Amino acid sequence: MIKKWDLLKTTEIESNRVFSVRQDRALSPVTGREHDFFVIEAPDWINVVALTPEDEIVLIEQYRHGIRSVTVEIPGGMIDPGEAPLDAAKRELLEETGFKAEKWLCIGEVIPNPAIQDNKCYTFLAESSVKVKEPEFDNTEDIRTYILPAADIPKIVAQGQITHSLVIAAFYWYHLHISSGT
Repeated sequence: MIKKWDLLKTTEIESNRVFSVRQDRALSPVTGREHDFFVIEAPDWINVVALTPEDEIVLIEQYRHGIRSVTVEIPGGMIDPGEAPLDAAKRELLEETGFKAEKWLCIGEVIPNPAIQDNKCYTFLAESSVKVKEPEFDNTEDIRTYILPAADIPKIVAQGQITHSLVIAAFYWYHLHISSGT
C-alpha cells in the first residue's frame, strides 16, 4: 500500500498575484530519507463549455505568454478568494465573451498537475448561452470570441488547433455528459 509522506517543514519561496511557490521537506515512508519538493500554490480555476441554443460552442483565442503564442480555448480563469466556483464561471463567461446562460451544471473537475500544484480546475456547462453585451477584459487580456458547431470540436482537437490540456479535459467532461444523456 502506498503511504503518504510525512511533512517536516514548509518554507514560502515566492508569492505573487497569480501563484506562490513553497518548498516542502518530507520524509519518505519507504527509505526514511528526507527530500525537498517545490509546490506551486494557486487558486482553483474554472473552465466554461458554453453551448448556444444552436448547439455551438463559444471559443476564444488569446495570447499566452508562457508559450508566446495564441491559443484556442474556452472561457475560464481563477476563482477569486471567497468566490464560489459557479459564480466565478458566470463572471468569467460574461467578462471574456459577453455571453450569459441561465442553465449551469458542474460537469467535472481535475487536478491540473498534482506533482507540483495544489489546485483544482472545475468545468461548467453553460447551456443556452447568448451574447448579452460586449466583453470586459482584464489588463492582460486581448481576446477574440467566436463560435463553432459542437460537432466540430473533436476534429479541431485532433488537428491540434486546441492544445491547452485543461480545455481538452473540459471537452472530455462535456463528451461524457452528452454521452450519458444527463
